[in-house]
Amino acid sequence: MKSRSLSTLSEVLAALPERLHRFRPRLLDSLRGYDRSRFLTDLGAGATVGIVALPLAMAFAIASGVKPEQGLYTAIIAGFLISLLGGSNVQIGGPAGAFIVIVFGIIERHGLANLLIATMLAGVLLFLMGLLKLGGLVRYIPVSIVIGFTNGIAVLIALSQLRDLLGLDITKMPADFFAQIHTLWLHRASFNPWAFGLGSLCLAGLFVWARIFKPGTFLPREIVEGRSARVVSRLPGPIVALVTLTAFSTLLGLPVETIGSRFGGIPQSLPDFEPPDFDWATAKQLLMPTLTIALLGAIESLLCARVADNMIDAPRHDPNQELMAQGVANVVVPFFGGIPATGTIARTVTNVRAGATSPVAGMLHALILLLIMLAAAPLALHVPLAVLAGILLFVAWNMGEWHEFARLRHFKLPYRSVLLGTFFLTVIFDLTVAVEVGLLLACGFFIWRMSQLFSIERLAPDPEIDVTTFQDTLPGAQAGIEVHSLYGTLFFGAIGKVETLAERLRPDTRVLVLEMHRLISVDSSGVDALVQLHRQLQRRGVRLIVAALNTQPRSLLERSGFVAQLGTHGVAPSLGAAMEAAALAGAAPPATMRAP
Repeated sequence: MKSRSLSTLSEVLAALPERLHRFRPRLLDSLRGYDRSRFLTDLGAGATVGIVALPLAMAFAIASGVKPEQGLYTAIIAGFLISLLGGSNVQIGGPAGAFIVIVFGIIERHGLANLLIATMLAGVLLFLMGLLKLGGLVRYIPVSIVIGFTNGIAVLIALSQLRDLLGLDITKMPADFFAQIHTLWLHRASFNPWAFGLGSLCLAGLFVWARIFKPGTFLPREIVEGRSARVVSRLPGPIVALVTLTAFSTLLGLPVETIGSRFGGIPQSLPDFEPPDFDWATAKQLLMPTLTIALLGAIESLLCARVADNMIDAPRHDPNQELMAQGVANVVVPFFGGIPATGTIARTVTNVRAGATSPVAGMLHALILLLIMLAAAPLALHVPLAVLAGILLFVAWNMGEWHEFARLRHFKLPYRSVLLGTFFLTVIFDLTVAVEVGLLLACGFFIWRMSQLFSIERLAPDPEIDVTTFQDTLPGAQAGIEVHSLYGTLFFGAIGKVETLAERLRPDTRVLVLEMHRLISVDSSGVDALVQLHRQLQRRGVRLIVAALNTQPRSLLERSGFVAQLGTHGVAPSLGAAMEAAALAGAAPPATMRAP
């Protein structure tokens, strides 16, 4: 007995490597045939994304409740690791707008040290998800849930930026939606018109910049198509807004809060390697934050990778390798004080449009961002927080899929309920609750829809019917025989229609034939419903015959013992054979059957 157990264990261990995903970064395949021309293209793309990442990384960090340099550290370290080890050719990793609300809430409830621990634990979880080949499961999350929580996060990001946009004198913002609104209202008297003007000008400028170089909008076609305009149009809007409005504010000496006045500036070096304080007692309290970071990181990164796949002519991303890279990055970043990282759609799209050909572009973006931080850190002292708020409001606007609300009238109640339920739960409670309830609603509506697809139709005598519409030429039926045809899938959500079948039979019924050639599958609850139907019929002296079983229903009915309960003539290969068996059971001359 012991030797058999050891043999089984050894077989399981031997097969384990085949069931785990092989760790192979996409970079290894991308470097085949890599040449100087591709490197220069990737260098240009990396430089572009590095410049774009600078204001976003600082803005995301400040909005998350941490120092701006922590966003930069995350963009540099995590961005480099995700490109180095990831499963996508062009994905850019770093701090993401979707994490702002999550990170801010965790810091408010558990503190910064516990955020770092939760990020590390989430990284371990992400790596295991990829190792166990669970990357494909993210694709099964309904699009209504994704749209709901994405729009909800966008609303929360916008709400979190009102303090800096309005220049309100608020020392600390709460994490809850209604508490934030209440706090903003209480401090309305500290409204700073200069901050509001800068933030509004930044937001309006970003909207105009995104459209000004399109022919037929603001400028004549000959100007838009000119060489100078093409060069200027390549400048990232956030950088243009950041530089011009910072210079404007500094030269005029506007009384607005800046990075320097709130945080004291940005260090001109990377932080030292410092493990966060860790103990199991604390880790046990971080289960929900860990799951939230891992879930959002997986969804965000894989959705971003799918968007990138549709924009490039290259092999599709490897979701499991991508999750493993995200896991490694989130385990390493907290040792340098960084915040959670994932794939970022805005920077990835920028990378693609800049012509990136391989993960080298993402690695170069991290290195270029590091050089910019080291060289320009003193200048960041003068950046107004209202300008960063305007940039984040623009990010929130682009992040939300607001047109989906207008399209809701074209969809039925299940889709509307899941999308709106996820949206409001994200705004009022948190992402974890929203996704959990959204999935429960989606599953509930799916079960209901599937149950509606299952039906039972009674076949009745009709001498004029064309028998070629059936699978077989029917010998017919006589008084005392009822034939019902089953359609769809008989599962736990549809068994009610089988449970009431006995009550719907005519009083003179002696044989019930269930024709099943259109029954796709049966689950254990469906088998139990058939067993209970058989018992009800036996008590009434009615015989049950099933006909034309497909492979899956036949296999399960045989393994459950139900076929043996029906007896020798209880299972027929076709409806015609079932009618003959019914006639042998005491029927009169046959007639053709039809659906009434």
